[in-house]
Amino acid sequence: MTSRQTARGQGNTALALASLFLGTFVLGSAELLPVGLLNVIAADLKVSIPAAGALVTAYALGVAIGGPLLTAATIKLNKRTVLAAALLLCIASNLAPVLIADYTLFITARAVTGALGGLFVAVAFIAATSIVPPERMGRAISAVFGGFAVSGALGVPLGTLIGQNLGWRGSFTAVIALAVIALLATLTLIPSVPSTGTGAANQAKYAFAPRVLALLALQALAFASLYAALTYIVPFLQTITGISGPLISAFLLAYGAASAAGSIAGGRFADNNAARTLTLASTAVALSLLALYFVGTIALLVILALLAWGLFAMGMVPSLQYRVVTLAGPGGALASSLPASAANLGIAAGSLAGGAAISTYTATAPVLTALIIAAITIPVAWATSYLKPPTTPT
Repeated sequence: MTSRQTARGQGNTALALASLFLGTFVLGSAELLPVGLLNVIAADLKVSIPAAGALVTAYALGVAIGGPLLTAATIKLNKRTVLAAALLLCIASNLAPVLIADYTLFITARAVTGALGGLFVAVAFIAATSIVPPERMGRAISAVFGGFAVSGALGVPLGTLIGQNLGWRGSFTAVIALAVIALLATLTLIPSVPSTGTGAANQAKYAFAPRVLALLALQALAFASLYAALTYIVPFLQTITGISGPLISAFLLAYGAASAAGSIAGGRFADNNAARTLTLASTAVALSLLALYFVGTIALLVILALLAWGLFAMGMVPSLQYRVVTLAGPGGALASSLPASAANLGIAAGSLAGGAAISTYTATAPVLTALIIAAITIPVAWATSYLKPPTTPT
């Protein structure tokens, strides 16, 4: 192969990964938009803040339950076809609540979008890792997940800003427009990726092995901690830190920028030593939340705590995905959908716990709840570092 052909191949791979990045950016923005618009949505639909927070929970449950079911049902189909279909249906499910102002419909649409998002993410990881050499698997994972992280850095703050000026429907309309672009990119830039694995039934015994379930439990705990605080971070910033308006978007931008940096750097750490990365990052997350709890009234220190929190919380995600897929061995294709499910079960539990905490106590209660859960993840992460992948391919 000539150097020109090699360069062309690398360029095609980069474009394909960029397309997957865009897809997860769109889905991440759609998932997180209610976080920055809880007050706006609650006022418009005439529901409480915790009820508006349930939109995050509904999406999470859709990913957790519907994602693996759709992945199993489509496991033998061409991955590009599945990715395109998932985006097309996501466009429809995001459009429905924009056109019809009904809380029940909104909740239902969020659950459907979550299931489709779970499918897209699982297949995106398969597609990404199939077009790179094995030694770059972690970095391919971080490229895909990076879309979610950047959605926190750009999508959510910008969506919050749009929503505060044009209403929450304006924010969702922007996401729909980006989803159309992502669909076109998927159809034109992602190569055909035929299914090469066995059926879902044959993969299940590897995908649901105890060693894999242990990593999934760790992921659920990590995301429960994250979303117990993140879902209600805007009331925390307003009530405890004492900021409002555009400054809230700036603080969310600080967190999101750190998340993006963490997810990108996390791919390299996953390639080097994923198990050790999980233990160190879990410890750092707990320390970041401890700092946020104690310095919540000092704006400058809050920004620093948010930066550390985002960096380490998202920095561990590529290692979680990497460990689950490698520990599953021959069941990797099916297992690729499970981290998103575990994460979103954690998101659902965390957002519910945070909602209960803020309803009963003060705006600092969700951060304290997140800190307690984060402390539990540390020994779990350490214990899972001793798990090994299967020794036989069949």
